[in-house]
Amino acid sequence: MAVVLDTSTSVPDRRLAVWQDIVCDTFVGLDCRSDMDDSFWGAVTQSTIGPVSCTRVDSCAQRVFRTPSRIARASEDYVLVALGNSGVNGVFQDGREAVVSAGQFVIYDTTRPYELRFDEGFSQTIFQMPRKLLHQRIGAFNALTATTFSANRPLERLAYEFLIGLSRTIDQVDPATANRLMDQGLDLIAMVFADRMHQHSHDQSFHRSALLYRLKNYILSHLRDPELSMPRAAAALGISPRYASDLIAAEQTSFRSYVQMQRLERCKRDLADPAHAARHVSDIAFAWGFNDLAHFSRIFKQRFGVAPREWREHPTP
Repeated sequence: MAVVLDTSTSVPDRRLAVWQDIVCDTFVGLDCRSDMDDSFWGAVTQSTIGPVSCTRVDSCAQRVFRTPSRIARASEDYVLVALGNSGVNGVFQDGREAVVSAGQFVIYDTTRPYELRFDEGFSQTIFQMPRKLLHQRIGAFNALTATTFSANRPLERLAYEFLIGLSRTIDQVDPATANRLMDQGLDLIAMVFADRMHQHSHDQSFHRSALLYRLKNYILSHLRDPELSMPRAAAALGISPRYASDLIAAEQTSFRSYVQMQRLERCKRDLADPAHAARHVSDIAFAWGFNDLAHFSRIFKQRFGVAPREWREHPTP
């Protein structure tokens, strides 16, 4: 169920202070400034999809700052994807500036300073997610913060429309379905990032990032195959197994560990999904590429602290 917070019940001279409390509770520690004085107004409507929050923000002219001092006092590691509904937003991070209006979106990172500038009333839909959800799909994407993703590009338009549609659907479907839809949305975002990186393929760092995305995408597309291997994945990309190993080693993991983690996460999801209640634990494990039930049960418990059957009976958020 969506949670709605707004400044309408606050006395006029307290609304900006109340608004700052609202945005800090909704997102991360931020500082808000505005010249609207007593006419300031703002409202947020927030829903959640597992670890991801989806928030519609409607407000007036203001500037929002994520400062070094705020970051130093925080432990959050989030990425925000902000989609423009109306109005114009300036986003400043990592020495870049993006201007975002209706039909466009931008990404920024809570672990580094940023500034948001709104010169007039605006409406945005913001997906806030742990960095790892994107990082596991594409690797580093720091070079794409404060970049305008526009409806002029077909893939970017598709991602925008899908995410906006998802934001309107979250509270009308069951949590398991919402999580699956969110997975599709994250895959689309990763594809958009990879497409932008490909356009900068002359830059070696972009080239490596694009290859890493292709490697991860191959892995995720073949998780159900028990014969998935590093040589097979490398051959599909046209690179050597050693180079593929180096690419994924830069993520502080190995090919085997990454595959195992992704398979476990999907088994965990399916075990908690009522749609799979009639399936045996072994059916789900084997469907995601495991071929030894005892081994699966052991590493599942090592990873999540409970056995697969315990998780199925008592899943926790």
